[in-house]
Amino acid sequence: MFGHFGLPELLIILVILLLIFGPSRLGDLGASLGKGIKGFRKSMKDDELSV
Repeated sequence: MFGHFGLPELLIILVILLLIFGPSRLGDLGASLGKGIKGFRKSMKDDELSV
């Protein structure tokens, strides 16, 4: 039901996020999300190597 997002839906979500957070805050949120994902992947990779 919620798994099929097309380009128009993603653009609407992006516009809403820009209105709520503003462009600078949205960039900071994206950077912290990227760092979190990178840390998660690194920990998963380290777990595979240690087992």
